[in-house]
Amino acid sequence: EGVDQTRGWFFTLHVLAVALFDSVAYKNVVSNGLLLDKNGNKMSKRLGNVIDPFETIEKYSADATRWYMMRNSDPWENMKFDMNGLQDVIRSHFGTLYNTYGFFALYANIDGWKMDAGKKVKNENKPELDRWIVSKLQSLIKEVTAYYEDYEPTKAARAIEKFVDEDLSNWYVRLNRRRFWKGEMSEDKQAAYETLFDCLTTVAQLMSPVSPFFSDWLYKNLSGDNQSVHVSYLVKSDEA
Repeated sequence: EGVDQTRGWFFTLHVLAVALFDSVAYKNVVSNGLLLDKNGNKMSKRLGNVIDPFETIEKYSADATRWYMMRNSDPWENMKFDMNGLQDVIRSHFGTLYNTYGFFALYANIDGWKMDAGKKVKNENKPELDRWIVSKLQSLIKEVTAYYEDYEPTKAARAIEKFVDEDLSNWYVRLNRRRFWKGEMSEDKQAAYETLFDCLTTVAQLMSPVSPFFSDWLYKNLSGDNQSVHVSYLVKSDEA
C-alpha cells in the first residue's frame, strides 16, 4: 500500500510539473526495497525482529551502517540486515583503511614528509609496484565514476572495497613496507609516499557519497588544510 501511495505522489508531481512548467518533476527516482531480518523475514514489532536504527548508528556509526547497507544489495532490492555483516564491514573495510592510513601517517610524520605537487617523481621513474597500483587506481576512478553516474552505488562501494582491502593493503603496502622504513629520503622513498598519498586521497573522494563522515576525516587529515572532501573536485581518470 505504501509503495502504491508513493508511486501515486510521483505521478501527481510529474503531471503538475508538465502542466505548470512544461518540464518533468524529476529525472531519476531510486525507490528502496524492504528491510528484512537476517533470515529474510519482514521486520515487525510483532515478531520482535526489529533493529533500532538509532541504537545501531550510535554503536556502529552512521558511516559503517550506510556502507554495509549500500554494498550489501542494490537499494531497490529487499535487503537482509545482519549485525554480523555490519561488524565484518567495520573490521575488514574500515579497519583496513584506517590501519593503512595509520601506517602512512606514522612514517610521514617521522620523516616530516608533505606532498609537494610541483616536485613529484615522474611516473616513468617510479618502481613497477608504484606504477601498478597507480594503474589500478586510475581504473578504479573510471569504474566508480561510471557506476555513480549510472545510479549503481552498490557496484561502486564493492569496487572501492576490493581496491582497498586487496590491491592497496594486502599487496601494495605489504610488499612496500621497507621503502617507508629505510634510511634518508630518497627518490624511491619519495615515490612511495606520493603513491600511497594519492591512493588514500582518491579513495576518500570516491567513498564520500556513501560514507560522508569517515571520508571527510580522512581527506582533511591527508590534505592538512582542513578542506572538506565534499567541496573538492573529483580527480579524473588518466587513460595513459
